[in-house]
Amino acid sequence: MKFAPEGYPFIASFAGVTVLLAFAGGPWLAAPGVVLCLFMAYFFRDPERSVPGGGDLFVSPADGKILLVRQEYDADHLQQEGIEVSIFMSPLDVHVNRAPCDGSVVAVVPKAGKFLSAFKPEASLVNQSISMVLQTEYGKILVRQVAGFVARRAVCRVKPGETLRRGDRYGIIKFSSRVDIYLPKETEIRVQVGDRVKAGETVLGVVR
Repeated sequence: MKFAPEGYPFIASFAGVTVLLAFAGGPWLAAPGVVLCLFMAYFFRDPERSVPGGGDLFVSPADGKILLVRQEYDADHLQQEGIEVSIFMSPLDVHVNRAPCDGSVVAVVPKAGKFLSAFKPEASLVNQSISMVLQTEYGKILVRQVAGFVARRAVCRVKPGETLRRGDRYGIIKFSSRVDIYLPKETEIRVQVGDRVKAGETVLGVVR
């Protein structure tokens, strides 16, 4: 099993505590540490994905459940209307984020904010977040990692000037959280509220 590199300090820390507890008090005292260590390994898992081929399509940037699909104007980064798709990631979902399509990174913008529950509609606007803007053949695409009540830190591994291919890993959000993506308004959306999606694998929409 492959793990996200951000997870190794957590896994190693809990493994170390577990060993110390085992020496200090035996297996029963170490049992909670084993459980926590296994959970950290499970949480930071980074499985391979079957990225669909072909052009003119966008894949999900995150695992989780579709919270909303709506027409929305983004005034902060795109200055244009698009289709916003929001994905809620529970603590049990894979939290590695992937590029929705091919593109060049033109901006990575962190924003300080609150830590409301990620499934609340206002979380996208007021919570701590990192917005990544991709220049693509379809125009600019916005992908926003949103911290939640439990998730207190998003990690974006790329910088402006770098190039991503569809399905490339580009970041992670630690613990439950949310990812918003703004697609071109001419996109034909292939998901609906309540659907489960997988990062790099599930097709969110195709360009008409």
